[in-house]
Amino acid sequence: MRRRSLLSAGLCALAAAGLGCGYRLAGKADMMPKSIQTLAIPTFRNATLRYRLSERMPAAIAEEFLKRTRYQIVSDPDQADALLEGSITQYNAWPSVFDPATNRASMVQVSLYLDIRLVERATGKVLFSRNRWEFRERYEISIDERAYFDESDAAMERLSRDVARTLVSGILEDF
Repeated sequence: MRRRSLLSAGLCALAAAGLGCGYRLAGKADMMPKSIQTLAIPTFRNATLRYRLSERMPAAIAEEFLKRTRYQIVSDPDQADALLEGSITQYNAWPSVFDPATNRASMVQVSLYLDIRLVERATGKVLFSRNRWEFRERYEISIDERAYFDESDAAMERLSRDVARTLVSGILEDF
């Protein structure tokens, strides 16, 4: 009986100390190989008619890597340990809310699909890959023509930051 209570007390102590539970703080893992020190993030391929997304996405991703990681971002892919390649494969925007008085759209839903690949240059090994990765954002449209302000650029900026946060977390934690 004493042996059982000692074992039980020991297990409780381990559980209380957080050992063996398998949990870790989100966003703190780094599953990338230690040989990777520099990343290049060239302009994404853009198969859509939405302009400037192919430059905005890599810029937001580079900024997120610089804020959250130890990696250096280099402009020359030949000087990088790893290359992050992206392709914007689809962009859709449609009205999602209508003003009942005027029957005009007052909210737009945007959907963006990306193909992403992180490749170690020395070995050609694909370290991270996602195809048809969907991201969404909404923005409002003024129903008063005199007060109209094009919110779509600000929405694309928010969408780019969301892609960057999600992508960097995915790469670091190997989701």
